Order: sequence, then structure tokens, then C-alpha cells
Amino acid sequence: MFVLVEMVDTVRIPPWNFQRQLNEAVAEELNKKLANKVVYNVGLCICLYDITKLEDSYIFPGDGASHTKVHFRYVVFHPFFDEILVGKIKYCSQEGVHVTMGFFDDILIPPESLQQPAKFDEAEQVWLWEYETDEGAHDLYMDQGEEIRFRVTDEVFVDTSPTGPATTKTDTLAQPGQLTAAPPPEDSGEKKEAPYTLIGTICEPGLGLLSWWNS
Repeated sequence: MFVLVEMVDTVRIPPWNFQRQLNEAVAEELNKKLANKVVYNVGLCICLYDITKLEDSYIFPGDGASHTKVHFRYVVFHPFFDEILVGKIKYCSQEGVHVTMGFFDDILIPPESLQQPAKFDEAEQVWLWEYETDEGAHDLYMDQGEEIRFRVTDEVFVDTSPTGPATTKTDTLAQPGQLTAAPPPEDSGEKKEAPYTLIGTICEPGLGLLSWWNS
């Protein structure tokens, strides 16, 4: 679930931190920059593990800060495929069951990976499992907050780096003194994509619901 990743970065130390030990100042700056951030194709950075090498520091003209090339190892959340994890149901939607692990929320179990037969209750906005027993089928609801075991089957990284503003084309050039129409406002309802998403499938028995029913 957690791995150590070797990284290299140039760390800027402002002048007011020169009185501190270099290792301490570098560690603080690295955690400010990386902790709780997703690095593309690497995973969710958790915390600095250790610093393996500090190269020479330089002060550039026009900048009173020091710049140091640092080799370090960072603790990263990046589960391997087929790893079994435990989380809690955050909410349900038509897309599937959304799971949280407390520190990481972007986990999706799509409908085809739920225990079958399963169906979505539009009124309650929850998925339910039609559990077969000798007495017939019983609907077991996948309620918010329910503990769940799932197996990691895929991962999706999305590059969320900022892009430049979109350019708009006009059919005719405005004459001097002529008013021009304002560009249409951007669609603020656009769904923001998560930089890192895990895709999973429910493990058997998967839900605490089964143990609850049998108790």
C-alpha cells in the first residue's frame, strides 16, 4: 500500500531560514511542497522518509535564497494491483460505490464489480445486493459509512497541470470606439477530475452486511 520512492528536487531555502540546520530546513520545504499532493504516475505523497544526499547550495543573482539539489526518499501511497484494502463507503451514485480510506477518497467500485445481483435504488441513492438465502432474496443496502473490503484492479492518473486560457475567435475586427460583446462565461458546473483514482472490485464477502445478517 505504501512504497518508498527515490526523488530528486532542487529546494529553495529563504534567507530567514539560514540559521536552521540545512537538513531541517530542506525537510520542511519538501513536505510543504509534496505532502498530500499527487505526483503523476507515482502516487499520493504522504511524508518525507529520509534525505540521502545534499549537493552544493547556490545563491543566484537577484535572489537571496539558497538553492540546493536534494536526493531523498518519500513515503507514497500507491497500492499494487490485486492488493486488498479496507475502506468505508463514502457515498453511492450511478457510477458505482465511492470508497474512502480517511486520507484518500478517490476510490471507485463500478457497478459490474459489485457483488451480483446488484441494483441501484434511485430513491435512497444507494446500491443494494440481492442476497439469496433459503428463505428467498433479501436486499442488503450498501449504506454510507459501511466498512468494505475491495481489491485494486486498476488506477487512473490525470494530468491536472494548469493550462493557458482558451482563446476566442471573432468573425470581424472591432472598429475604434466600437463596443464588443463579452466572451461567454466558462461553464462553472464542469466536474473537476481527480488526479489519481483507484478502481476496485468488492472481495468476498466484501461487506460487513453479510456478518450483520447472519448475526
